[in-house]
Amino acid sequence: MPLNLIKTYNSLLDFGGMNTYQRKDSLKLVFKRDFIDNVPITFNHKEIFPTPKDGEDTIGRLFNHLTTTITDRKTRKREYDNDRSLRLHWVRFHLNQAKIDNVLAFSVKEPEGIRTYIYDVEEMYVIILEPLRKVQAYYLLTAYYLKGKDAKRNKILKKYKRRINEMV
Repeated sequence: MPLNLIKTYNSLLDFGGMNTYQRKDSLKLVFKRDFIDNVPITFNHKEIFPTPKDGEDTIGRLFNHLTTTITDRKTRKREYDNDRSLRLHWVRFHLNQAKIDNVLAFSVKEPEGIRTYIYDVEEMYVIILEPLRKVQAYYLLTAYYLKGKDAKRNKILKKYKRRINEMV
């Protein structure tokens, strides 16, 4: 059994000694276990779906958003993000609400619409969901580790202060 399939929260996945292809295969195995073979995915009693986009595989797009980051805002080019990838198995853990201490779950009205955030304060890890309009469900937009300027600016805690009264 590949080592990364037995990793649990809050350990990090291990890519030491893997080349790019082996690392991607390892990530795909973890993703398959958590998001393809283990459905439905829910949070707050609502089912979660990948964000759709015309002409694009939604599951592939979700995998891409959970393991890469935008490196060029103009072209929307994405590249491998080690911090996101190391924590890929944390997404399902938090969606299952397996940890409740030091986790903030809240909704905020943003310019793009209402977003629901799950923020693990201790690990500085964020998951962003968007409520679907016609059914009681969410789109899983992305998840990432707060680091650098974002961590220092307390970006998520500022959003928490402007949260709406009930989680959507």
